[in-house]
Amino acid sequence: MASSPFGDIDRSASHGTPIWLDCDTGHDDAFAILVAAHSPELRLLGISTVYGNAPLPHTTYNTRAILKAIGREDVPVFPGAERPSFRQPCFAPDIHGASGLDGTASLPIPTVDARRDMSAVEAMRTAISAEAPRTVCLVATGALTNIAALFESYPGMVDQIKSLSIMGGAVGGGFTDAPLGTVDDQERFGNWTPVAEFNVYIDCEAAATILNNRALAAKTNLVTLDLSHQFLATNEVRNGLLFGDTTSPRFEVSMSSASDVRRLFYEIVCFFAKTYAEVFGIGAGPPTHDPLAVFIAFSSICSTMKIRAALVPLGIAVLTSELDEDEQQPQYRYKVEVVTEGDHGSSPEILNGPSECGRTIVSGLAGGQQGVRIPKTLQVNELWARIDSCLRRAERTVAAQRLAATNSRQSTQRVLHESGGSKPDAAE
Repeated sequence: MASSPFGDIDRSASHGTPIWLDCDTGHDDAFAILVAAHSPELRLLGISTVYGNAPLPHTTYNTRAILKAIGREDVPVFPGAERPSFRQPCFAPDIHGASGLDGTASLPIPTVDARRDMSAVEAMRTAISAEAPRTVCLVATGALTNIAALFESYPGMVDQIKSLSIMGGAVGGGFTDAPLGTVDDQERFGNWTPVAEFNVYIDCEAAATILNNRALAAKTNLVTLDLSHQFLATNEVRNGLLFGDTTSPRFEVSMSSASDVRRLFYEIVCFFAKTYAEVFGIGAGPPTHDPLAVFIAFSSICSTMKIRAALVPLGIAVLTSELDEDEQQPQYRYKVEVVTEGDHGSSPEILNGPSECGRTIVSGLAGGQQGVRIPKTLQVNELWARIDSCLRRAERTVAAQRLAATNSRQSTQRVLHESGGSKPDAAE
């Protein structure tokens, strides 16, 4: 057991890099939780939830259910913001369903309640402050409402964290070669409006506050759609998630033989594939955005910006920023501005109209200036292999918990039988 301000957290790798996840658990957030909870180099301190893919009660429930599914209900969950500070909330039922995690019959019922003894902001501050300075990686895969509130309430947290990883924004204009989608036969680079990405759009003021903070920008990694749309869960990937190694004989067996946790993640990603194909015309597989924000936090383990070289010893050739010839400074540091003016909402007229509200506008910075880092390439196969290893760890964790529960139950029955209370069950 690893000690935390919130009680004991069950982590064999208690020495891992501390990480806090803020999310609006939908289909791709589930993968972010999996990676954060079952990567041996990381120590998940807690999760705060936010509205977004669905209303807050749904995203909080989904978070708890995913933790149950992967055997990590020891991780505390703190409900956060229900809406933006200045706007009406937006949700994404066309992509994630009404619950935020539609399309699976394998989601277990969580058995550990969300924590309500302190706010999400206070929980983040408490967890970060309990760690050594500049060691915690803060990861956000939903609206930035909670994150903005943290730094507004406690500006000193900017210096206290090691890094901030955000899944949000879209650059477009050929920033990468990723397919960004088509709606009504019109190509677009936004996934909410033609020019705006959902997480940034739904609380663009919070996003602007975060990305305009110069001290915070130097610690910020931004995973945009231009990167995440390179990380598609193809049919081959989906089969691999269900059965593990797709080259093994297991690939030919029935779905019923897959473990509960693999079946859950398979069903999750298949629903995501269906909605992305229907809404955005991306048929090769859905972009699995959110785990990339966790993976990029691995670069914060390194003491230098030599990302490729530093990650190789970890066995995870993960996300790459192209480097200058002397490999001392990354080329891709940016000033990021968020448009906060213009029509905003969920009506078809606004979503398909000319408003640029929520758009992220980036401009490159000269060498040595500490702006936001926006990776442009990634090692796709290595990352899916990493997710598969996290699924294997989850399977082992769940199996061990079930065995322990069975042994405990049988021990209790033996005690009752010996005391004349009842007969023991037959051997299982």
